[in-house]
Amino acid sequence: MPLLLLLYLSLPHVALSSHCTTETPAKTFQKCMNLPTQQASIAWTFHPHNSTLELAFFGSFISPSGWVGWGINPTSPEMTGTRALIAFPDPNSGQIVLLPYILDPTVKLQKSPLLSRPLDIHLLSSTAAMYGGKMATVHNGAGIQIMGTVKLEANKTKIHLVWNRGLYVQGYSPTIHPTTSTDLSSIATFDVFSGSSAPHHAHLTTLRLIHAIVNALSWGILLPVGAITARYLRHIQSLGPAWFYAHAGIQVIGFILGTVGFGIGIRLGQVSPGVEYSLHRKLGVAVFCVGALQSLALLFRPKARNKFRKYWKSYHHFVGYTCVVLGFVNVFEGFEVMGASRSYAKLTYCLGLSTLIGLSIALEVNSWVVFCRKSKEDKMRREGLIGTTSDKGSASGIHT
Repeated sequence: MPLLLLLYLSLPHVALSSHCTTETPAKTFQKCMNLPTQQASIAWTFHPHNSTLELAFFGSFISPSGWVGWGINPTSPEMTGTRALIAFPDPNSGQIVLLPYILDPTVKLQKSPLLSRPLDIHLLSSTAAMYGGKMATVHNGAGIQIMGTVKLEANKTKIHLVWNRGLYVQGYSPTIHPTTSTDLSSIATFDVFSGSSAPHHAHLTTLRLIHAIVNALSWGILLPVGAITARYLRHIQSLGPAWFYAHAGIQVIGFILGTVGFGIGIRLGQVSPGVEYSLHRKLGVAVFCVGALQSLALLFRPKARNKFRKYWKSYHHFVGYTCVVLGFVNVFEGFEVMGASRSYAKLTYCLGLSTLIGLSIALEVNSWVVFCRKSKEDKMRREGLIGTTSDKGSASGIHT
């Protein structure tokens, strides 16, 4: 529960500005809406008779040399394909400039600089202005409004709005924006006529939270605990077969929870077409596959005296430790993806992981001490320096 609470509090939660506004110095709009990230909002007026949309975007800079932009994707809710208007300080004069850009796939791959070019949509007009008038300066947190008038296709009122902001501009080429989950979720689909937004983004934060908690608990906590149970409790004779049932039970529960977390991750990928975490996804698939192989090993466990038992044990140990290590790595990659790399949730997890590692080291040292002691006693018995158990029993009987 503390981990769940701290992780929830450390998430880059949806941050809404207190109130959107329909009033601007230039004109008054009919409707407004707070956007789900970056404390941004929009105001708009839609003219159904000629399918014209007047829209004002309200955002903020994150650096004095940064950029802020918004755009419309004509086909899907993702960055690639967006027709954008991006504002930034002119590198020569320092005045705010507003230029059009088309975000094709090469932008996402960063193969070439993003160059301004005319949009292939009906953009009738566009302007940008800082809050506070023309004398306002660009700084971290400075507000800007970007206005544009677009002629939509006839009978089309639903648009995919994309917005973001970056740290700096090279010449007149905006560089890549931050890649936290919040920044990558700066997409909204809404109807300009009714003002209703598509529901597919409303539950993403909750899904991410559940995905993070379940996977951290399963791959990052339960499976390592199960491995520790098998390695250090099996040699305690008083436990009998209890160690095996504890080990198998913990591993099965961990894998079931991990499967749930994996399924939620697949679902997140489906409902977030513009968001992609390549390394995290590949590690997740690898951990799930290795975990499935480890679980299947339980069904093919040979008898203790079977000649293949030693090969099965080698396989079981190798696959098990591989799953644990990959699980650790992907949990930490998940913190990076969520933008919680310096959060209390990560600190709490690291403390828990350190406790497990410390416990493992202590048990490992104890196991080696016991092993060395028994080896020394066995050697002394073979050399006749101490008596065997049967000798002690006979001597005890004679004495009696």
